[in-house]
Amino acid sequence: MRIPRIAIISIFTLLFLSCNKPAENSSSVASTKGLVDFIPSFDGVSLAYQVHGRGKQTLVFVHGWCCNRTYWDAQVPHFSQQYTVVTIDLAGHGESGLERENWSMTAFGRDVVAVVEKLNLNDVILVGHSMGGPVTVEAARLMPSRIKGLVGVDSFSAVGYKYTPAQIEAIMSTTPDNFVEATANKVRNHMFTPQSDPELIEKIVTDLSSAPHEVGIGAQKAIFNWYTYECAESLPTIQAPMFSINSSMHPVNIETMQRYTRAYKIVYMENVGHFIMMEDPETFNDHLTKIINELTDENESLR
Repeated sequence: MRIPRIAIISIFTLLFLSCNKPAENSSSVASTKGLVDFIPSFDGVSLAYQVHGRGKQTLVFVHGWCCNRTYWDAQVPHFSQQYTVVTIDLAGHGESGLERENWSMTAFGRDVVAVVEKLNLNDVILVGHSMGGPVTVEAARLMPSRIKGLVGVDSFSAVGYKYTPAQIEAIMSTTPDNFVEATANKVRNHMFTPQSDPELIEKIVTDLSSAPHEVGIGAQKAIFNWYTYECAESLPTIQAPMFSINSSMHPVNIETMQRYTRAYKIVYMENVGHFIMMEDPETFNDHLTKIINELTDENESLR
C-alpha cells in the first residue's frame, strides 16, 4: 500500500524538529527569575527546566523532537508577565541528560510529570510543539487532576493514520551513518514555506544536524509507534479540553480528534511553516492567549 503524501509530510513534520546538542549539566537554583534548575526524572536522568513569572495560572511549554526549551523564547517574556511559565528540556535534549535507552512518548511524558510534581503545580495548561503534543497527552494521562487543558502546536496531524511495519521501515531512512545529511534534507523540504526566514531555516538545519543521533532515531520510532498503536488508546483518557494551533500546511483530521477526545478545537495559521511560534510569534501568542482565556473561563464556570 502506498503511503499518502500528506501522511509522509505530517510525520516528517512531527519528527524532524530543530535541536541543540545537550550540554554538560551544572547546578543552579530555580526561581521566578528564570534561572536553570535540574531534577532527576523517574529513571534518574537529569532534567533541566526554568520557571518565569509569578502568575496564578501556570503554562508548561514542551518542545518537540530534539528541540529544547529555548524554542519558546518568543513566548516566555510575553506570557510570564501574567502567568507562571515553565519551560523544560526533555531527557536527551538541551541541557538534560542522555542516560536513557527507551525514548518513548510515555518516558518523555514522565519527564513533564517529574517537573510538575516537583513544583507542585495544579490547573496546568500544557503546550506542546509537534512531538511535544503526544508528550503532553502522555503526561496528562499520568496526572489528570493537575491538568486544566492541552494545546498542541502544529501537532496531531497524523492522528487517524495507521502505519504498517513496512511503511515505518520505508520512511525510517535516517541512520547513524547518514543522520546529518538525511535530516537536513528532510527539514528543508518539509518544514518551511517560501515566506520562511532563510536565517531561521539555516539555524534549525544547523541545530538539527548536531542532534545526538541515538536520541533522534529512537524518538522517530517512538513517534510512529505512538500514532500507530498508542494514540487511539491515550487520547480518549484525556478529560481536559484539547486545542491545536497549526500551520495550514498541516491539517488535522478533526473528525477523528473529536471522536477520540472529550472536547477539541483547532485554529490554523497562514503563511507559516512548522515552527509557527517562531515564524509569527505575535499571531501565535494571540491565538494562545484566547485559548488560555477560554480554558480559564470554562474551568471557573465549573466551580
